[in-house]
Amino acid sequence: MNVGAHSLFIGGNPMLNLLGSAQKFCDGISRRSFLKIGAFGAGLTLADMLRAKAMATPVANAPRSPTTTKSAIMIYLPGGPSHMDMYDLKPDAPMEYRGEFRPIQTNVPGVQISEHFPRQARMWDKLACVRSIVSVDEHSDSLVMTGYSDQTNRVAHHPGFGSVVSRLRGNANADIPPFVGLYGMTLGNEPGYLGVAHRPFTPGSAGTANLNLPGGVDISRNHDRRQLLANFDSLRRDLDATGTMAGMDTFNQRAFDMVASGATRRALDLSNEDVRTRDRYRGLDVFLTARRLVESGVGCVTLAYGGWDTHDRNFIQLRNQLPELDRGIANLVQDLHDRGMDRDTTVIVWGEFGRTPRVNGGAGRDHWAPVMSCMIAGGGMRMGQAIGASSARGEYPRDRRTTPSQILSTIYRAMGIDPAMTFPNQSGRPMYILDDREPLNELLS
Repeated sequence: MNVGAHSLFIGGNPMLNLLGSAQKFCDGISRRSFLKIGAFGAGLTLADMLRAKAMATPVANAPRSPTTTKSAIMIYLPGGPSHMDMYDLKPDAPMEYRGEFRPIQTNVPGVQISEHFPRQARMWDKLACVRSIVSVDEHSDSLVMTGYSDQTNRVAHHPGFGSVVSRLRGNANADIPPFVGLYGMTLGNEPGYLGVAHRPFTPGSAGTANLNLPGGVDISRNHDRRQLLANFDSLRRDLDATGTMAGMDTFNQRAFDMVASGATRRALDLSNEDVRTRDRYRGLDVFLTARRLVESGVGCVTLAYGGWDTHDRNFIQLRNQLPELDRGIANLVQDLHDRGMDRDTTVIVWGEFGRTPRVNGGAGRDHWAPVMSCMIAGGGMRMGQAIGASSARGEYPRDRRTTPSQILSTIYRAMGIDPAMTFPNQSGRPMYILDDREPLNELLS
């Protein structure tokens, strides 16, 4: 095994690109996304992919908790979407604050949203928003996925929402990964002290391209190979006192089951979807993929859409992006209702902070942590409302001040998860899932 500066090589073949893909924001720092794994096999390639991303952190050894059967789709808008131009418009504010967009009435009296969200406006009885969330000025998904800031989490290693769902689901359905990250590995998607077995399955990696059995290997032969691998791993476990092998075993088990059942492969293959449905989602495949994964039994799907760091040309960019986001959200939520999945599936759409209420000299909006908005749907919660309010110019919460942790606490409760549950961290100290656990009772039925 030869380790280079950027890649890990096995047998002379590049297996792991340590740099991954990146997205740049205004500070010039590249946030690395999921790892890229070379495809040089079938079942074992998938196991190698899951194992390779799990090498850095020991697996948690906390007792298993009760399972949950509800699901969540977390839609992250990287860069910081403008609350003033989406769900919290201020038509009576001075022009330099209200900007170029106008509000439109939804099908719920008294609730208005952006003119570029007509589909959501027509179905607002199935949606809700919170307009008084206080954030921090960090280009990171950590706060909205874990409930803790990036700065805090780099030391405390709190788990992301999907990893908590993975931990509680356990191995209830070994054919389907409990947590899928469609935008790969980020700090917010990390399992932290829950351990490597609860990192997300990231199907965008090259190593997942072939989820079929190798040519000439039937289910029976695959079982024999599995037994051989299990025997080999038993020997290695005798030599491994760190607990890391237990995490690897989880990924081997999952890889074989995925290949044998084909459930994950079928969920990711959009050609299995009706052509009219694919046409509705054209250009927004990630939303359709998320719905199909939840439908197949995945407990949490995280995805990212667009780039929202609009320091200049804010209104030009949003005129293009908002209608597409509107179409993705409306199709997803309506599909969940049509399939009877809406009460058991929560959808949340948000970014890391809002944007400055006052438009800058470049016709853009800058970072604004004092207040932001989010959209929530499903989960058996009370829809058709707007919770909280910001000030007349959208500068700070006027009432119902809320934190991202409280939003997550509400979603956990909707999924039947107690946010006061504890798990041991790396030092064995019991840690609450969330410290700030007050839910938004306006949403909970």
